[in-house]
Amino acid sequence: MATYLAIRIGMGKLDYSAVIDKFPQFKSGIDENLVINGFKELIVV
Repeated sequence: MATYLAIRIGMGKLDYSAVIDKFPQFKSGIDENLVINGFKELIVV
């Protein structure tokens, strides 16, 4: 699930903050996938 969400965030289809608010249990996996796929700048602290 985290991989799917990260891909959609990277494509601009989902908003990072909204996804993390709704699915906080996937934050670490989403962050890891975004970094691996070159979308580190989309991670909002």
